[in-house]
Amino acid sequence: MTPPPEKRSSGNPAKQSQIDLTVKQQREQKRQAKLAEYQKELARRKRGKLVWWVVGSTAALAVVGVVVASFVFAPAPPTSYQAGNSTGRVIEGVQTFENRSDHVQGAVTYEQTPPAGGPHNPYWLNCGVYTEPQQNENAVHSLEHGAIWITYNPDEVDQAGIDALKAVMPSSYAILSPYPGLDTPVAVSGWNHQLKVDSPTDPRIGEFFTEYWRSQNVPEPNASCSGAIDGPGKA
Repeated sequence: MTPPPEKRSSGNPAKQSQIDLTVKQQREQKRQAKLAEYQKELARRKRGKLVWWVVGSTAALAVVGVVVASFVFAPAPPTSYQAGNSTGRVIEGVQTFENRSDHVQGAVTYEQTPPAGGPHNPYWLNCGVYTEPQQNENAVHSLEHGAIWITYNPDEVDQAGIDALKAVMPSSYAILSPYPGLDTPVAVSGWNHQLKVDSPTDPRIGEFFTEYWRSQNVPEPNASCSGAIDGPGKA
């Protein structure tokens, strides 16, 4: 503990008053100096708290912005259907056929264009989106497994139409590819069933998927739609 300052003294009363006043002034000056230092420390702490509050708030807003952006700009999830959901209902425009399902080598002449079943290559076409035409014989094998094949005439369907067709596709057991010379803008084919429409946004395309996607009535239900042939132009 610091000992108190020694009190100065004088035999002269007037001089002693001056000495006492000087001591008080010194004490007051020291007190004021300490008070000023304390106030500076408080101000420094307040500034520090304000800086951290601003930094913390900015970081929190940034995190919120990232979270919001992740929801706003996230791609829409693929359309989903229930496998084997066939009810036998009638969809206007759907044609029904009877086709063989044997495996063959080489090219096949099909009764439908594009084919909706029939003899086909032993290796199926992996499901997905293609930017180039595909071999009928491989795609038909995919239909045999319950896949749906969307084909479009590239001279009649633009990119917006292609995007609309992609939007109706589920994440698996679906193929999309151009089909030059097609006699309709869009044809949707499942095993022994086919729908031809004039517009990529026709609601019957979704109805077709609901009725025939992964149908249990195909020759090989639940067989794979991957692990075989990737055709040209696989996206």
